[in-house]
Amino acid sequence: MSKELFLNNFREFISQYKRVVVVSHVNPDGDAIGSSLAFYYFLLKFGIDVKVIIPNDFPSFLSWMPGISDILIFDKNQEKGVEYLNAAELICYLDFNHPSRTGLVHNDLCHCKKTPRLLIDHHRDADFSQFAAYLSDVETSSTSELVAEVIKYHGFDKYLDDNIATCLLVGIMTDTGSFSHSIYHPETFEICGELISPTVDYQLIHSNIYNTFSENRMRLLGFCINNRMTVLNDYHAAYIYLTKEDLDAFDYQIGDTEGVVNHPLMIDNVKLSVLITERQGVIRFSFRSKGDFSVHELSKEHFNGGGHTNAAGGTLNCTIDEAVDKFLRVLPQYKEMLNK
Repeated sequence: MSKELFLNNFREFISQYKRVVVVSHVNPDGDAIGSSLAFYYFLLKFGIDVKVIIPNDFPSFLSWMPGISDILIFDKNQEKGVEYLNAAELICYLDFNHPSRTGLVHNDLCHCKKTPRLLIDHHRDADFSQFAAYLSDVETSSTSELVAEVIKYHGFDKYLDDNIATCLLVGIMTDTGSFSHSIYHPETFEICGELISPTVDYQLIHSNIYNTFSENRMRLLGFCINNRMTVLNDYHAAYIYLTKEDLDAFDYQIGDTEGVVNHPLMIDNVKLSVLITERQGVIRFSFRSKGDFSVHELSKEHFNGGGHTNAAGGTLNCTIDEAVDKFLRVLPQYKEMLNK
């Protein structure tokens, strides 16, 4: 389904449904929350009964966002979440394209097989056959930007308000690393320009996201760089690893490692940065890169993950030592590409 076809048919399509559930992925980030809440506010304007469900809690630096208290956190209220899913006439996937990305929600999503699905997402490898309608573009900065395009098509003058604008700016800002990557065309900046107004303060939004560290989070960042960062000059790469004990020592809260993986990329000759953390019984990888080195391909091939050219994630079921060892064994395969 082309973007033009989706936009042309969206109003007629969505008007068929009165009860809608918006779902996003496990460990939701700024784009997951921002796009879901913006879409939630947009659907409310059509008189739709809509609920946002996320699998687990969001980072504390997003707790100020409009509508955040209306979100149902599934692992805190599973019974109510199942009730909403079973009653839904349409389930919307935002910022992910496969139910396996929804953690505890996965099984209950699969039980709702007959409920139509709508997809708005910017990640790769989507199976479009499972969706009644979809808007997917891997060369768009964020799912929030795609939601902004939907709303703009139907008229910013009619549907845009401060809550929607704020949520969209949060999503775009966080998924581009404060506009440092994943921007494929000037429309990203043009849309952000239209979202900012005298009553939507970009500087305050930025401050609410990036200047609200707890003392423990700041000390954890220092520990990561001073004690857990290894630079591999022969590969123009660096990695940071954190054990469960490391996280516990700094009273880890959801979101405290957000952005840590970006710091090694500030080193002049580092093109690839990896954060390896031991959390929730699995090893999680966060990959970032400069230029055209694809961490999506690296993660997809070796770490059960994927994402975008310059930002991706993955998981392994192993020990932290085994995870680091695997990364070091895989890295030589990419030496030539990283040395270009």
